[in-house]
Amino acid sequence: MKKYLLLVLSLMYGISQSQIIRKYSNEFLNIGAGARGLAMGGAVVSNQDDVYSPMWNPAGLMAIERDWQGAAMHAEYFESIAKYDYLAYAKVLETGVFGVSVVRLGVDNILNTTQLIDTEGNIDYDKITKFSQSDYAAILSYAFNPGGNTKLDVGVNAKIVYRNVGKFANGYGFGFDVGAIYKMDNGWKLGGMLRDATTTVNFWSVNQKELSTVVNGAEFNPAPKDKMELTMPKLNVGASKIFEINSSVYILPEAGLNIDFAKTAALISSDIASITPYAGAELGYQKMIFVRLGVNRFQSITDIEDLRRKVSFQPSAGIGIRYRGLTLDYAITNSGIGGSNFYSNFFSLKLDMGQFRND
Repeated sequence: MKKYLLLVLSLMYGISQSQIIRKYSNEFLNIGAGARGLAMGGAVVSNQDDVYSPMWNPAGLMAIERDWQGAAMHAEYFESIAKYDYLAYAKVLETGVFGVSVVRLGVDNILNTTQLIDTEGNIDYDKITKFSQSDYAAILSYAFNPGGNTKLDVGVNAKIVYRNVGKFANGYGFGFDVGAIYKMDNGWKLGGMLRDATTTVNFWSVNQKELSTVVNGAEFNPAPKDKMELTMPKLNVGASKIFEINSSVYILPEAGLNIDFAKTAALISSDIASITPYAGAELGYQKMIFVRLGVNRFQSITDIEDLRRKVSFQPSAGIGIRYRGLTLDYAITNSGIGGSNFYSNFFSLKLDMGQFRND
């Protein structure tokens, strides 16, 4: 185990010295999915127990006990600047739970004004076109109990990424996530997810003719190293426990850490790793009505007016209602108190066929 750990660390260090690392590559996959988790500030690494689990911790799929679940989410991100959509399906098998998810984050109807002015300086508004910048991902997930240990759930994501910038460029990528949840005898759950465990590789193809129109009219020919990028691993860990207030009311809090293996604007940051805390809670009434709060993404930023350093963080809140096997959730988040103040709204729907049949 020690030799394996040293090998992984050595590979990560070697990769980090190259020039193909992109600190925020495939960042859209770190947003998460499902209004429940987003309302709790991502504090669901150890307690997400349904078809939305692959985006938080694929090991959570093991909590699905029978039949199948389906889910859909739509979000108006950053006050409708971007659209974020998620579709997922999970099926219980004899040896575990299989899931498939599709994600899209896109900004549509971007004006392309590269042909607005001709070579003689004339303006022709009819030559304005539109394009989209979109990120897609298809995720195959599988969760199981290793060695039949019912206290430990393990999950794996295999993901394929497609990213498109109009006619200018597109890229393909692939990678893996691994996660685990350990259930203690005292009711606590410990969860962890290593995103992009083997690093996620993205290969870009650039349309030189189209891109040259926006690069000072010069022919744009990126170097080979600029056509490939790597997404470095990120580690999310958390602990949670259900506290029953009475027979009808419970509260479920979780707290944890998000760890990036790179220097970022996080409160605790070094050349090796950056650490950001998060916390959230869910208050439930008869497992039918839910109220949620969360806080995440603590960062140290510089005020552009007085150049002073200050702390920014992302608050979130939401509600949910469940009737039999149908659950509707809503979440609202702020892009960062202390920084910008764009609000995003998330709506998600879940169908639990096992619950319908059980009722």
